[in-house]
Amino acid sequence: MSKKNSGKRPGPVVLDVVGKQLDAEDLRRIAHPLTGGVILFARNFESRAQLQALTRAIRAVRDDVLICIDHEGGRVQRCKTDGFTHLPAMHCLGELWERDVLAATKAAVACGYVLAAELRACDIDLSFTPVLDLDYGRSAVIGDRAFHADPRVVSMLAGHLNHGLLLAGMSNCGKHFPGHGYVEADSHVAIPVDERSLDEILEQDARPYEWLGLSLSSVMPAHVIYPKVDPNPAGFSRYWLQDVLRAQLGFEGVIFSDDLSMEGASVVGNVTEAARAALTAGCDMVLICNHPERADQLLTELDVGIDKTSQRRIRKLFARRKPLDWNKLHQEGEYRAALRTLKEHDLIA
Repeated sequence: MSKKNSGKRPGPVVLDVVGKQLDAEDLRRIAHPLTGGVILFARNFESRAQLQALTRAIRAVRDDVLICIDHEGGRVQRCKTDGFTHLPAMHCLGELWERDVLAATKAAVACGYVLAAELRACDIDLSFTPVLDLDYGRSAVIGDRAFHADPRVVSMLAGHLNHGLLLAGMSNCGKHFPGHGYVEADSHVAIPVDERSLDEILEQDARPYEWLGLSLSSVMPAHVIYPKVDPNPAGFSRYWLQDVLRAQLGFEGVIFSDDLSMEGASVVGNVTEAARAALTAGCDMVLICNHPERADQLLTELDVGIDKTSQRRIRKLFARRKPLDWNKLHQEGEYRAALRTLKEHDLIA
């Protein structure tokens, strides 16, 4: 297939692929004009060579789709073998902060740099990181993915991680706005409800989104209902996305929905109704994962396009420099220095 839309005019749908190589159905979905991104999972990774072949195949179909991955470190890291550094859970950086603030900020930059540089060497544009949720000790699904309980520490460490990502040419995605750390339920399999007031959430959980300001490239809202604020989950709430995130906090980047196949999105309706609601509320892009039949339904039924403002935001997320060859990366001074920093603080083996 020839490349299409070389002017980078991505659609609003981010979808996944089934296996380690593209099949005919993957090719058809990626080529669809509503597709704007592809998200990769652990099932799509076997080796670096295979991953590089997969991203090349995606680019051959469309050079204007954003190639994404959930790759945070700790238990949420899709590529862990064949030379990829197994990065620490972000809570480890928070623990280091308690011992040595300057060491923790330096390690956060190093962590971001290694994460992004290795993914960029395989031509991946964006990782959905960092987690900005606060560690209340209540949420098993967030748990050690959170940097810290203090929003000030979360903001400082996430800001330095974002700097490391940027140095390697990668944007970032803060999640899960306005905060998923307080609720015990897992939005993958349940519909979490957070009964706190708007003021309490803004004073604590939403602070990192305000303090990180222009350094945040994109945001993913939580599939959590905050009934004292809005009856809809945050990702389907015009109030949360437009009035709070855009108007009050001044966020100018891309808003991604979380996965529409998760239980937390089911209150809105089927996948098409959920996508329509998310885009109408203010999301720029919507994710549909792990259900090819629902992706097909969405591509067939969705009648909400993407405006020029959203396209302009999305274009800024594409990687900012060409990927380095993997062998050249391992000779690069910055990469080697970042690895030394992480080893020095026992954050990697």
